[in-house]
Amino acid sequence: MNSGLIVAVVFIAAFVLTWALRRYALASSLMDIPNERSSHSVPTPRGGGVAIVLSFLAVILLMGVMQWLSWSFVIGIVGAGTGVAVLGFLDDHGHIAARWRLLGHFASAAWALYWLGGLPPLLVFGYAFDLGVIGHVLAAVYIVWLLNLYNFMDGIDGIASIEAICVCFGGALLYVLLGAGSTLALVSALLAAAVAGFLCWNFPPARVFMGDAGSGFLGLVLAVLSLQAAWFKAELIWSWVILLGVFVVDATFTLLRRLLRGDKVYEAHRSHAYQYASRQYAAHRPVTLAVLLINLAWLLPMALLVGLGYLDGLLGVLIAYIPLVLLAVKFKAGQLEKAGA
Repeated sequence: MNSGLIVAVVFIAAFVLTWALRRYALASSLMDIPNERSSHSVPTPRGGGVAIVLSFLAVILLMGVMQWLSWSFVIGIVGAGTGVAVLGFLDDHGHIAARWRLLGHFASAAWALYWLGGLPPLLVFGYAFDLGVIGHVLAAVYIVWLLNLYNFMDGIDGIASIEAICVCFGGALLYVLLGAGSTLALVSALLAAAVAGFLCWNFPPARVFMGDAGSGFLGLVLAVLSLQAAWFKAELIWSWVILLGVFVVDATFTLLRRLLRGDKVYEAHRSHAYQYASRQYAAHRPVTLAVLLINLAWLLPMALLVGLGYLDGLLGVLIAYIPLVLLAVKFKAGQLEKAGA
């Protein structure tokens, strides 16, 4: 079957499913009600990200049946993705204690790593390091952190969707330029298509929110795809880390600053740089579009330089992240919120 047709079908499926889930949320009063920690002011249906989960996993299963993907990859990503999505779905409908969510996240990460083969050797300044068991533990922490930071960063209209599409586009482009099999690029393109179908309803002003099911699922799948890329070519793990830079830097900088201040980091807040920026500009759209611009004009070229072997991976990450750290400082990431701010 034509790859372009498959991508189009996934986009349409995600678009229609998001419409259906929005109607379900409205009928079930599954609404995100604004409060003092919110970055929005209008009650909005949530849970639309399930459309991304269903449309992407369905096509991954089909590709397994058609023997376009190895069953180890299919079992790993479908099992882990389903577990995280179900946890998020239940949390969207009620509340699951943080410790049980975290346990579920690590179980899903372990499942994915088992079928993926764990952490591949890391290439640092031309030297390959096989970290063994320690590396697998670090890989699990990496997956769980990316899963949760994606949830933290899904706080204004369209931002999580735009980020995922840009990362997947960059990943697919690298595969194409490196002459990899079309299937590897297709997987990234299919995730981008599923997110794009949802984005039609989530672009500012959003008519439906992603919810924990969608954001957690995206974080996990992007982490798994980055590790899969590293098994294909060691440098690509650094390229994916660069592509994910906007979310990684904002979430990590904010978390560290709150930890140092002694805040309860599991409590809801709105002190990420992107949240301060959206309040400064009194709108979500300019911030979301700025993330798009940063991804395409800065992070994508840096990721290509690393992936194509023109720049060392770790050095590329450091160079790519410097402006992002400066932006985090400029927009007060992690700074204590003033009353009424």
